[in-house]
Amino acid sequence: MLKLTNVSVKYGSYTAVHDVNIEVQHGEIVVLLGANGAGKTTIFRTISGLSKPSTGEISFEGVKVNKCSADQIVRLGIGQCPEGRKLFPQMTVQENLKMGAYVHRRNKEGIKQSLEHVYELFPILKEKRNDPAGSLSGGQQQMVAIGRTLMSKPKLMLLDEPSIGLAPLIVEQMFEIIQKINREGTTILLAEQNANAALKIADKGYVFENGSMVLQGSSEELFANDKVRKAYIGA
Repeated sequence: MLKLTNVSVKYGSYTAVHDVNIEVQHGEIVVLLGANGAGKTTIFRTISGLSKPSTGEISFEGVKVNKCSADQIVRLGIGQCPEGRKLFPQMTVQENLKMGAYVHRRNKEGIKQSLEHVYELFPILKEKRNDPAGSLSGGQQQMVAIGRTLMSKPKLMLLDEPSIGLAPLIVEQMFEIIQKINREGTTILLAEQNANAALKIADKGYVFENGSMVLQGSSEELFANDKVRKAYIGA
């Protein structure tokens, strides 16, 4: 479904990502593991069209998307939920959600159905739909960010550090919801530092250090790997 072949990304003379190869099959949950600054967000920005690869190729459903603009990529079916949520704090929950449906703005009925779907997934957001997004707890704001991404009806959802700053119980709930979204038919590419939570739900993963991929394998293989356990699981 998504394939990155020998992708490198430069900012000026600095190479942020070196020669990355990633494959995501339809229906999978795939995780990119790595500490802050390992290159995960750069990879997401490049898939989303916000950064351009200096070398290599990105294809989505067989279509080369290297030179596509960010809005074209959303229309093709890739939606990104950014790190730090990036909500509009003064706007209401519902207004924030509707921003995610901008590419479908002419389809009023479709937007209504998407909104109902988000409220089914996150009933608390329906209760708080008229509250300013900035007044919500961290976990609820993360729900708005995920809901807003779902409003674009993505075939592939990029989730950048969804667990960051959240209490362990909320993280658990968040990952259950991510699994549910996946079971409903959305393929998930997840960037996470929380390897323990991510590997429990992922099919496979890639481990990044300093912009390079250093390990890849099934969740079971990565979970059993001493290096991964020491660096990310603390065992």
